[in-house]
Amino acid sequence: MAYDLEKRLVIGLASSALFDLSQSHQVFLEQGEAAYRDYQLAREHEPLKPGVAFSFIRRLLALNDLSPDDPLVEVVLLSRNDPNTGLRVMNSIRHHDLDITRAVFLQGGDPSPYIQPLSISLFLSANQEDVHRAVQQGYPAGQVLNSSYEDAYDDQPIRVAFDFDGVIADDESERVYQQEGGLPAFFEHEVRLVQKPHNPGLLQAFLLKLAHIQEVEQQRQEQDASYVPRLRIAIVTARNAPAHERVINTIRSWGIEVNEAFFLGGIEKRRVLEVLQPHIFFDDQTTHLIPTAQTLPSVHIPFGVVNHPPVKVAEPEKKKGRKQEQRKSKP
Repeated sequence: MAYDLEKRLVIGLASSALFDLSQSHQVFLEQGEAAYRDYQLAREHEPLKPGVAFSFIRRLLALNDLSPDDPLVEVVLLSRNDPNTGLRVMNSIRHHDLDITRAVFLQGGDPSPYIQPLSISLFLSANQEDVHRAVQQGYPAGQVLNSSYEDAYDDQPIRVAFDFDGVIADDESERVYQQEGGLPAFFEHEVRLVQKPHNPGLLQAFLLKLAHIQEVEQQRQEQDASYVPRLRIAIVTARNAPAHERVINTIRSWGIEVNEAFFLGGIEKRRVLEVLQPHIFFDDQTTHLIPTAQTLPSVHIPFGVVNHPPVKVAEPEKKKGRKQEQRKSKP
């Protein structure tokens, strides 16, 4: 029987997101592909250092002990390496004791066509072009940003933080804010449509899969009172009242709950994220991610009007938008 991916949380992972490839990438840029191949082959048994998404992936895979015979999480390596140079990546995976056994090596090829066939709910890469290409095709992809973050690898819960508009919801309300009159138009739009759930964003399916894992944890806790849930989900948004209510109604309509929600109304997100300390944070605006990337793993979702401003049309009827705040750019 074929291994079923549909019911699992599947992460597609470029080696550039999992490991620190800065040195080998510099060799490629300065000396070319042949020198890069020689560099990797000569260091085939030299483990790569952890990259930005390493801690998140390690902690996520640890949740498979909830169902060892039927894993909840599957990670598939989607690499631009060829099989020869990719062997160093696989050896590094084994060295770090990561339960990643499935890999695709594309010798410079585009990984995005394999996202849908492999039932991937999130594709992570440091390659901006690969991420943009995937998002343009409607796939859930994010670019991990350079970070000096180092995880203590303690037994704290895995914390996943999301921006709302343009990430787990579409950019309908952001378009209103950006194109139809700023905060006044945004608030009027959200109050008028408060009972109408937002359309899903690129990462909604990923969020739903995480929520399913939380349900499994709740069932375990009901059977074993000593069990402490290890996955926590937070929303960190520039929205504030009265625009908060539509967010809550949308989450309810999807049948899920989140552990924390921060409606910041223009307060810099970094201030609360440095306290929350998520193991990964997703946002659609680099202006908010550049400060957070200094201290925690941050992922850019290059989706929506703030990343691809459309040509202005005469019919603003379906324009959409996002958060509000006390200033012009969305926090």
